[in-house]
Amino acid sequence: MTQWLELDGSEGEGGGQILRTALSLSMCTGTPFRIVNIRAKRKTPGLMRQHLTAVQAAAEICGAEVDGGRVGSQALSFAPDKIRGGDYRFAIGTAGSCTLVFQTVLPALLLADASSRIEFHGGTHNPMSPPFHFLERAFVPLLRRMGAEVSLELKRFGFYPAGGGSCTARIEPVAKLMPLVLEQRGARLRAYAESFIAALPVHIARRELDVIRRRLGWSDEQVLLRGLANDQGPGNALLVTFEHDQVTEVFSGFGEKGITAETVAERTADQVRRYLASGAAVGYYLADQLLLPLALAGGGSFTASALSRHTLTNAEVIRRFLGIGIRMDKTGDEAFRIELG
Repeated sequence: MTQWLELDGSEGEGGGQILRTALSLSMCTGTPFRIVNIRAKRKTPGLMRQHLTAVQAAAEICGAEVDGGRVGSQALSFAPDKIRGGDYRFAIGTAGSCTLVFQTVLPALLLADASSRIEFHGGTHNPMSPPFHFLERAFVPLLRRMGAEVSLELKRFGFYPAGGGSCTARIEPVAKLMPLVLEQRGARLRAYAESFIAALPVHIARRELDVIRRRLGWSDEQVLLRGLANDQGPGNALLVTFEHDQVTEVFSGFGEKGITAETVAERTADQVRRYLASGAAVGYYLADQLLLPLALAGGGSFTASALSRHTLTNAEVIRRFLGIGIRMDKTGDEAFRIELG
């Protein structure tokens, strides 16, 4: 008789992270699960459109039997079958995050029986998920170091709230991911900021870049205004990228109605300053993203500038599925060391 893993979505950060990690690991391990109280700590509990798309994408990729897969549902059961590579297309709708759906299905497709190409339509740059460029520059290169063959291409920006973006991913199956040790950044190679703007006054981008230039003490050559076609907006994303020998980090801020350009840039600069002061290899968000691939590789370690509730929640779900040890030790005022295996 099949043993189901029972999960409570109100635990930990109480959002969509528990569901996404559970879907990924259920596909990878063949373990069916049931989850209740989905997104119980959010203002609107239950499955939203982007969470439902992640469920549907996972089910399509592994032929799963699903009960409770509808918008607003607060309980779901998911019983996976065999993972299948191939060509897929997933439309999240509005500005629902393409990147979160990608991260849900990626681990399974690395274990598939064939190559995969996925086309995503929805949001590519919005405040509640990693922007496309974070995955492209920071996350995917580390996967390649672990032996994965993954490539991403941005076709069209999709800003909140309109969405309308698109991107593609190509994924080759890998026999086994290799452990990764990432405890030092290494020498800094390059650092720069970009303000992407579409169908909004260009002075917004200039003001953001002025703040970054002043706060980080950068030259004009390090701040880049990226104007986009008006039909890709309205929208604005501020990205600050640091390339080091061992790791690239990307920090982001997003223009919002009622929030000044200066505030967006100051908040982004604060993220950067905290990361730099910590001396850790990876930042707040990349720490969360690395846990699952390292767990599937059977081990590894990294240093992080902070631990989010997402990271702690992610670790607990991984332990439930894989039984792997995950140790988190504070190494300084602003740094942690995470070891798996």
